[in-house]
Amino acid sequence: MHDSSFKEGPSVYRAITDKIIAAIEAGAGEFVMPWHFCQAITRPVNAATGASYRGVNVVGLWAEAMLSKYETGYWASYRQWQAIGGQVRRGEHGATIVFYRKIEPAGDTQRSLEDDQPDRRFVARASHVFNAEQVDGWSPPVQVLVSEWEACQHAEAFIAATNAEIAHGGEHAFYDIRHDRICLPHRERFIGTPTSSAAESFYSTTLHELVHWSGAAHRLARTYGRFGTAEYAFEELIAELGAAFLCGHLGVSNEPRPDHAAYVGHWLQRLREDSRAILHAASAAEKAVTWLTELAAED
Repeated sequence: MHDSSFKEGPSVYRAITDKIIAAIEAGAGEFVMPWHFCQAITRPVNAATGASYRGVNVVGLWAEAMLSKYETGYWASYRQWQAIGGQVRRGEHGATIVFYRKIEPAGDTQRSLEDDQPDRRFVARASHVFNAEQVDGWSPPVQVLVSEWEACQHAEAFIAATNAEIAHGGEHAFYDIRHDRICLPHRERFIGTPTSSAAESFYSTTLHELVHWSGAAHRLARTYGRFGTAEYAFEELIAELGAAFLCGHLGVSNEPRPDHAAYVGHWLQRLREDSRAILHAASAAEKAVTWLTELAAED
């Protein structure tokens, strides 16, 4: 049990991807993905620094929590737990996360007027973190709970601040590319579930479509693809992750979408074939969330 880095490149992504695949397969029967697990209402947080994990590490840690049934979102490396008074129990196994280490070029680098910075590259490295439920001698900080009503109010204000055009009516929720607007059924058409209210279902669906809206050609210019294609399914994965990140930020429960069952096979195939696919999807989702958050803050 140590936090030293190991292996580089593809092996790092494969380790995280395999964990995510296992979590998707475990929940596929009930359409529960790692980002729908009850603990995923909030983003995973580093217990030592207080910083939230980002990108693919969020999805990877959600998957680990789902498979191991952890109910806390606090994680840290072995040494970090020791530094804050915790002790990882003997025999516990850590979850893989990825970070990027900047590598300076070997030898002297000649600088020129055109390029006053030496060439740099980043290499992916892996480390292990442990959940708070694997640790003795540490208690999570007391958190101020946000009520469902407050969370929904925050979501309402966030969505309104983006100034996205939203049309209500019909049977389905979707982003209308041609008219650049989000189409949603009327609020009363949304129903609650054992883990979320009808209002949370409405807002999580709206946030999903808002991520699609962010990818328009005159915004973040993502490739949507045609319905039924692998590209279309990949855009759905980006929207799923982006909505989950936003729900975690706003405190809104993110409900499983049975209508997305058709995409699960595409996602699993893509992840099995390309260990970097989940990295690209999570990165695109994080970029969309950052863009939407900055847009909302300008209002």
